[in-house]
Amino acid sequence: MTLAKPSTIRDVAQAAGLSTATVSRYLNKRLVLPAKTAIRVDRAVVALGFKPNAIARRLSRGTSETLGFVTSDIAHPFFASIASAAEQEAARLGYTLAMFNTRNQLSQELVFLSRIEDQQVDGILFLTNHPDDGTLRDKIRQCRQVVLIDEDVPETEVPKVFADSEHGARLATRHLIEQGHTRIAFVSGPKGMRSSQERFAGFRQEMSAARLPVDRSLVKFGEYEEEFGVHAFQALWRVADPPTAIFATADMLAIGVIRGARQAGLVVPEDLSVIGFADMLHVNLLSPPLTTVRQSTSEFGRRGVRLLVAKLKGETVSPEPERVPVELVVRGSVGAPARRRKRAAAALRASGRPAAE
Repeated sequence: MTLAKPSTIRDVAQAAGLSTATVSRYLNKRLVLPAKTAIRVDRAVVALGFKPNAIARRLSRGTSETLGFVTSDIAHPFFASIASAAEQEAARLGYTLAMFNTRNQLSQELVFLSRIEDQQVDGILFLTNHPDDGTLRDKIRQCRQVVLIDEDVPETEVPKVFADSEHGARLATRHLIEQGHTRIAFVSGPKGMRSSQERFAGFRQEMSAARLPVDRSLVKFGEYEEEFGVHAFQALWRVADPPTAIFATADMLAIGVIRGARQAGLVVPEDLSVIGFADMLHVNLLSPPLTTVRQSTSEFGRRGVRLLVAKLKGETVSPEPERVPVELVVRGSVGAPARRRKRAAAALRASGRPAAE
């Protein structure tokens, strides 16, 4: 049995009595036809069972109708949540979202950024997780159609979407101080990254406002990974006067800190208070539930896509970063420092008053 040959746009044009170019422009929504003529084309499409070749249609427009999403670890809950929101927003605006996982390797980031030049994607939402030595800066300047999310690549004039990190750090630090902590440690990702710098600035500002010194032995920069949280705790607990609270600038770091504390036989928050940053999915189910600074991953994804699409359409987009609002979410991983509780209990016993249930 011989299969019927698929209909072409030329067949539709012949049936409708129009030129191929006219039908092509109409089907690509680049031409408005009189109502009767449009009906004639639509009927010819249905009668012939014509199905436009999506790839050919995109090439004819000079666009792939695809956005790239480049991230260091698509399996990470934080990045996965941003990707999900970005995919939904891209679909709403008529785009497909292609995922590219770099495993935080510069060589892979450069390969995926080249997809713009190859016209495999129209633009890229770019999430890096390491400081730049100028290589990424130069590549992004060359590609242009890029939006940076969550972390910066300095000296690039492209749209950017960041959390209000400095304010979030102040909220976290203030909460620990209000609970009575004065020996507060700071654990963060790479020192050269914008998020680390801004969160450290917020931490220092709030400590200064409370007239508390920042002990450099209680400041640890490393990687935004759970394992670094464990190592940071171990180093902090070897200090002569260890902290009573730790501000970890990412929830994964906070989880690592709590893990390290448990391995050392400590109980959170009875022996050590811990606060995170991000409010990742399910941190409310930890034991104890994690007190953290919430930043909306959905907002990162939605705003990033909108800025990129606006840029692709030639609209003027400010290179000044858009800031995603943050808020403190108080749960169970922060309490008063053990020394303060012991003093309060001693005072209570001395007064002869019964302890509260």
